[in-house]
Amino acid sequence: MPQAKKCSIKCCPKNLPFSQALPSFSLIQLTLFSIMTTPSLLHFLALILSFSYIFGSVDSVVPKNPKNFIKDSCKFTPYSDVCVRSLSPHAKTIQQNRHQLALTALTVSLAAIGSTKANLLKLTNIKGLKPTEYGALKDCLDQIGESVNQLSQSAREIERLGTVRGEEYTWHKNNVDTWNRDALKQMDTCLVGFSNKALDGKIKAVVAGQVFNVEQLINNAIVLFHYLSGIENQSQALFKED
Repeated sequence: MPQAKKCSIKCCPKNLPFSQALPSFSLIQLTLFSIMTTPSLLHFLALILSFSYIFGSVDSVVPKNPKNFIKDSCKFTPYSDVCVRSLSPHAKTIQQNRHQLALTALTVSLAAIGSTKANLLKLTNIKGLKPTEYGALKDCLDQIGESVNQLSQSAREIERLGTVRGEEYTWHKNNVDTWNRDALKQMDTCLVGFSNKALDGKIKAVVAGQVFNVEQLINNAIVLFHYLSGIENQSQALFKED
């Protein structure tokens, strides 16, 4: 049988990676080729070709770095620009891990709520504050405190999700969903306290801006968690217990 023709420089350009320089045979073609020809060297070559084809295809899909991974994931969120800005500084921690992405989105929300709480506390000390404004601020601070507690519990539950399966996984997932939604409702309730037109003014505007910023982060975190849980549900199905 004639020997296989050696690949020349023309057919295998130096500038192309190995997976692109090789022809894109299907796995079936490679298997038939290896069976029909002499084993050993040709079989080994077919195996290399199949791996290079697979990994060459994967490389074209997987983001090249963590920041690209964050950008691609944030496309699913309602406030994608906010998502990218808030998570990009944590790219080294997130890498390309969806579990870490969801957890980081939640911890970023918690940090923003902490800053908002500190800012609203400062407002309560402003001279000339109306009694109604002071009362609305105090109620809002209480709501924010509840929101912090709920998101903190949610973050702890997300950490546990990576170690459980089946019904226990569903239970922790439902806890996260419940606490995230409740945290968002608490922030909405804060603004309801300023719905009276008599409270229109600078204090109300500042509170509304601060709360809206936090709500954007929480909404993004909820979507990213649903994205994570949807993928993990698919993997759970592969290992479903009898």
